Amino acid sequence: MWRIGLFPLPNVVLFPAQLLTLHVFEPRYRRLVSDAIENDLMLAVPRLRPGHDAEYYGAPPVFETCGVGKISEHRRLPDGRYNIVVQGSSRVRIVEELRSQPYRMARAEPVLDLEPPTLMAEAMRSELSKLIRRMLPHLSGPAKNLEARLRSAGDAGSAADIVAGTLVEDPDARQALLEELDPCGRMGWLIAHLHGLVSRLSRTASGSPERMN
Repeated sequence: MWRIGLFPLPNVVLFPAQLLTLHVFEPRYRRLVSDAIENDLMLAVPRLRPGHDAEYYGAPPVFETCGVGKISEHRRLPDGRYNIVVQGSSRVRIVEELRSQPYRMARAEPVLDLEPPTLMAEAMRSELSKLIRRMLPHLSGPAKNLEARLRSAGDAGSAADIVAGTLVEDPDARQALLEELDPCGRMGWLIAHLHGLVSRLSRTASGSPERMN
């Protein structure tokens, strides 16, 4: 069981291997960031459940499955605010929230992928790579090196997470993909999603190509 700090946000889903840039201004989360840096504390970014955004400054309900990682870069501003980068590392499931700190803390257990059939996983990963190559002319910013990151992924689950974290924008879809523990299930959804994107991009007028960041 892990003891983690919670940095809940509306409509934000952190995937393993994803870099998340945050500007931290609320006093309790400044304290959380300071303690996380000083004590090498894991930081989870659970998504707030829809309809509870108005309770943000209290302790509104969150999705139990969330991404967790470490602060890989930080800069403290003169007024005490922080700019930080969180390096996602894994999935966790919140088991129990702790109320003893000035910020939200929890006990959480790591959530592991199921073992996919090898041949199926390899075939689906190959299909993902083909679709990414077709999309390269339309990619920009961090997404431009997506093909290289996909090649370096250690397994099918990591490959799916890299694509989802980079190209899927809808918060509900991102949360569903985070909670899907079958790598082939994640890749199957992504393949269908990317086929739709490729089809849409191919119909874009040839004056100014659509770009995806």
